[in-house]
Amino acid sequence: MSSFFTVSDGTKIFYKDWGQGQPVLFSHGWPLTSDAWESQMLALLHEGYRVIAHDRRGHGRSSQTWEGNHMDQYADDLAELIDELDLHDLILVGHSTGGGEVARYLGRHGTTRVAKAVLVGAVPPLMLKTPQNPGGLPKEVFDDIRQGVADNRSQFYQDLSKKFYGFNRMMNKTSQGLCDSFWLQGMMGGIKAQWDCIEQFSEVDYSDDIKKIDVPTLLIHGSDDQIVPIGASAIEAVKLIPNAILKVYDGADHGLAQTQPERFTSDLLEFLGSPSEVMAGRNLGRLSEEQSLKHH
Repeated sequence: MSSFFTVSDGTKIFYKDWGQGQPVLFSHGWPLTSDAWESQMLALLHEGYRVIAHDRRGHGRSSQTWEGNHMDQYADDLAELIDELDLHDLILVGHSTGGGEVARYLGRHGTTRVAKAVLVGAVPPLMLKTPQNPGGLPKEVFDDIRQGVADNRSQFYQDLSKKFYGFNRMMNKTSQGLCDSFWLQGMMGGIKAQWDCIEQFSEVDYSDDIKKIDVPTLLIHGSDDQIVPIGASAIEAVKLIPNAILKVYDGADHGLAQTQPERFTSDLLEFLGSPSEVMAGRNLGRLSEEQSLKHH
């Protein structure tokens, strides 16, 4: 059900591995853990999938690493996990920083073992504002995140959870449970690794990686994502991925997999090809609400 394995540099990676069937592997966002995917893992398990999720190095229950907290290593750790479990016909699902991890894995290790990919509120192609990426966020935004983590990350994570889930919007009711879970997952990790990871989700350019994705890819993004604004992320990413579909959740936040778990899981199952008639029926009822952009 859950275990550790040791990658080549000695880092211990915690992971969950439930069920049998076609494997679906989830990569979490910053500063979270594999626990962020519990709702989807349980639902897909009941639909007959094998579900796997790991705590990125330096996060959650994995080793609190001092070195190696960069995207190439994250992708290599993911590759070692996939090899360790000998996964084939794999579906990769990445949220936020986890979307960068999935993109770098596919760009660095290819798609031999992969059938499909799902990027949710994901950071590719590039979050940072540059002359070539004028729609990105100024570096000062990420410097403020670094400062918050360095000064008092406990309070910073409590405050950040409201923006992450859109609870700072008057029309949205706050779930204290989600905020508490966000804080707890963040505090489980190591401060050095989490501080290092800020550069990885903000300043790394994934354009070359996503251009290499040659499997069907679903992008899901909230139009009111305050953490990874859609304009410089999914809107641009869908133009670069050869076989991608973008679903925009109108008014949705960054943590939409947790704030809208039924809707997100339904869309995920539809893309995966679940035989569930119940979930398929829910999808048909929502088609008019969603914006779908296709790029061929």
